[in-house]
Amino acid sequence: MAVPIAVLDCDLLLYGRGHRTLDRFKLEDVTDEYLVSMYGFPRQFIYYLVDLLGASLSRPTQRSRAISPETQILAALGFYTSGSFQTRMGDAIGISQASMSRCVANVTEALVERASQFIHFPEDEAAVQSLKDDFYGLAGMPGVLGVVDCTHVAIKAPNAEDLSYVNRKGLHSLNCLMVCDARGALLSAETHWPGSLPDCTVLQQAALTRQFETELHKDGWLLGDSSFFLRTWLMTPLHIPETPAEYRYNMAHSATHNVIERTFRTIRSRFRCLDGSKGTLQYSPEKSSHIILACCVLHNISLEHGLDMWSLPATGHMEQPEEEYEQMESMDSEACRIRQELLLTHFS
Repeated sequence: MAVPIAVLDCDLLLYGRGHRTLDRFKLEDVTDEYLVSMYGFPRQFIYYLVDLLGASLSRPTQRSRAISPETQILAALGFYTSGSFQTRMGDAIGISQASMSRCVANVTEALVERASQFIHFPEDEAAVQSLKDDFYGLAGMPGVLGVVDCTHVAIKAPNAEDLSYVNRKGLHSLNCLMVCDARGALLSAETHWPGSLPDCTVLQQAALTRQFETELHKDGWLLGDSSFFLRTWLMTPLHIPETPAEYRYNMAHSATHNVIERTFRTIRSRFRCLDGSKGTLQYSPEKSSHIILACCVLHNISLEHGLDMWSLPATGHMEQPEEEYEQMESMDSEACRIRQELLLTHFS
């Protein structure tokens, strides 16, 4: 009597002592169109992930080779891009929803382990200059090393007593601080901040600030909106522009900074688990943070493979909480001097 695969698919097979791989699904048996519709990515991209993550997904510490790396990756991509553990997706690759969840956990951790490999600022002078040139080509803003902003991702309530994740709209979320380059590739991603923290507080406490104040390039700056303080390495718009030069500066700043808003929309459109359309991420803040970071890694890898996706906003239910803040002009005289020199040199 044949035993259904769903019955075989249990903890013993995923984590037990067996070493036989269950080949449930063959990539070569389906079209690229099918793979994109079900898992969000074409065949060659999935093969690349198998090569990249295969050793981690079949390592002895997991005590199992029962579900192949290929199948685990398909399960994770299916969740990231659809936002749910749909039965039809598990059926397509021959695993249960419970095993899909474990596959997502495995792949997520494997991607997080490689975050620094794919999300980082350039280091050599030629790459840094190329970064600045790309930004300058957008709207004439010189010296830009990246644009920075925060975005919220909805999560389930950790517990009734913990209000630190409740944002200004009364929803539980993680406030994620990110920096991107002119084409939308992420240069920094901190995805673990509680949703109650305003953007300026997140930046004050972030590793990004320590990075720029202690070791990073001194001949350029990030662009941030008015929810952040002006710093020597962070140029913000002028609150009340009065001169033509100040108006031109603000216009160039806004046009350049818009890249990160487009990047957020792209990430949410591609990775529907983040856009709220299927509800909140049903994990602890730590696991939710890792899922967001894993999607950020995949976003950068997809750009490396030419899979650009400048798209319309996702139609999700989780909106960016609108910050209510007073205009925060810096008391840093050196930062004010640098911005004024920028105005005089490039916008007068």
